[in-house]
Amino acid sequence: MHKVKQPKTYDEQIAILHSHGCAIDDEADCKDKLSSIGYYRLSAYFLPFKQKDGTYTEGTSFNTVFRIYEFDRKLRHLLFSAIDVIEIYIRSTLSYYHSEKYGSLGYKDASNFKNKHNHEKFESNLNREISNNSNVPFVKHHMEYYDGNFPIWAAIELFTFGMLSYFYNDLKTSYQKAIARKMGQNNHELASWLRCCTDLRNACAHYSRLYNRIFTATPSGLGLDEREGHRLWGAVLMLRSLYPFPDKWNSEVIPAIFALFYEYKDDLDLRYIAFPKDWKDQLPCPKPHKPIPSSKPL
Repeated sequence: MHKVKQPKTYDEQIAILHSHGCAIDDEADCKDKLSSIGYYRLSAYFLPFKQKDGTYTEGTSFNTVFRIYEFDRKLRHLLFSAIDVIEIYIRSTLSYYHSEKYGSLGYKDASNFKNKHNHEKFESNLNREISNNSNVPFVKHHMEYYDGNFPIWAAIELFTFGMLSYFYNDLKTSYQKAIARKMGQNNHELASWLRCCTDLRNACAHYSRLYNRIFTATPSGLGLDEREGHRLWGAVLMLRSLYPFPDKWNSEVIPAIFALFYEYKDDLDLRYIAFPKDWKDQLPCPKPHKPIPSSKPL
């Protein structure tokens, strides 16, 4: 076991960067950035430049690393905005079709799920979210007027994205397939994408690094090799495939992504996010529109 590292002053942190071979043009500006971001968070962005002996490759600049950090920060905001559209769409679709088939409180019946479904854990997670949001008006309303019974369209607003993924994955297979068809998706792929989207959403929500990140889950059905599947390219392709409005993806999300990559084109190494050379051609959604869910019962 090693001893826990002791705190360093900003001047000491700058001295460490110098000793590792990082070029710093303006130490006062560097100190400002370290004080606003934190050495530990920023140090992760130095990893692509780090050699086996702990020093950085020749020419490593603090300004370049900071610009990669800024690219990453802006990309998180951009992708989180896209995830927001997906998340609301998933909540709306699942609650509509689930209530259509099982009624407003059908989610409380364990028999409406696969045998593997851990209903006790599911209810515990939901009760935790109800407790954590006890002061939210719609939660107070259902506690006071409906004895704590939430119809699925209200309960699902309290689900985390992970709970949404878990909820869909535990539906009976035949019903999963029916919902996936309504959404213009393949059941197996949709389950995989929701799992991957959960990981990406959590990374964005908790300000985690996307650049040079290796994701645990890989999205299926996208023709990716192992490296692409575990890197950001796989996550972004998953978003494109899961995004419910291709026209909006092409007209709003794509231009913002292109502009961001152009702004930082001199600082990025696409190998660390597994973006192929023709990524600009691949990223737009080729479909003009998604099928509109019909009112025909499942």
